[in-house]
Amino acid sequence: MGEKTRLYRISFINKDKVYDIYAKQVYESDLYGFLAIEEIVFGNASEILIDPSEEKLKAEFGGVKRSFVPLHSIIRIDEVKERGLCKITDYDSGDNVTVFPTASGGKGSSE
Repeated sequence: MGEKTRLYRISFINKDKVYDIYAKQVYESDLYGFLAIEEIVFGNASEILIDPSEEKLKAEFGGVKRSFVPLHSIIRIDEVKERGLCKITDYDSGDNVTVFPTASGGKGSSE
């Protein structure tokens, strides 16, 4: 019996955008602080609907053998049964996240 190939959905932040891609191999890289992603999977050319963000990802990652993504950019990795839509969406930092106050950010000083 042949082992079924695993498929992973990787979500990460790149240039204020969230990238959702699918790949067959994901592992910790020898480059400290990076995750290696190989064999990125895109939709079939025979599909009737063409998504512009997936086409943009194909253009960006089309000739890439292995991509190294910084660990701090990774949002989530899921093992999935089927490939979904590869896409690029705007990063929304969310209203429920408060920016940590800095010493130079206040109006007055509290001594």
